[in-house]
Amino acid sequence: MPENTTIPKKSNTKQKIIKASSTLFSEHGYKATSVRKIASEVGIRESALYNHFKNKEEIFLCVAKEIFTTPFSEENRDIKESALKGKVFLQKFAMQYKLLTFDKNNENMFRLLMIELFQNKELREQFMNEFHNENIKMLSEAFFVMMQNSLIRSADPMMVAYEFISTLFYIRLQITLLRFDSTPTTTLSTQFEKHVEFFWESIKV
Repeated sequence: MPENTTIPKKSNTKQKIIKASSTLFSEHGYKATSVRKIASEVGIRESALYNHFKNKEEIFLCVAKEIFTTPFSEENRDIKESALKGKVFLQKFAMQYKLLTFDKNNENMFRLLMIELFQNKELREQFMNEFHNENIKMLSEAFFVMMQNSLIRSADPMMVAYEFISTLFYIRLQITLLRFDSTPTTTLSTQFEKHVEFFWESIKV
């Protein structure tokens, strides 16, 4: 028998709150989503929710953190091995980015976060740390490994990282804006792959 069964239960409830909040935020927006609504969606008392989060903003920041997570966040420890695959590494990164872009719930939250970024300083700081800095750092390390192993031309790894991810981010933003107006995005669905092909040809040895 497990020695402690209360921790997994508490953790499970917290994840349910995050999941329910993500759905409610994406459907109704931040202001229209109350703690009471979140608690009701999870099936717990409002007072019980405060055992996991101190307020709605903390819940929102937690949801945002998951949205901002880098595509390879779980593989940072093996970045060198992954980077040695060169083009395949970039293709996998772009594909994960693409999946996040076309995920309905993720897309709605991304749209909401773009609005809230201008109103919430803590969210802006989190965006810079969790999304921007982490992605640039991880990609810089990967490109550095590629340069050391003569897979790509020598350059400033950080600038190469900026060049690579900025286009991916723009494609994601463009698709989000088009889908907001119910405009077809079929022609953009292959832009992620095309970007990798074009980018790799410009940096490979």
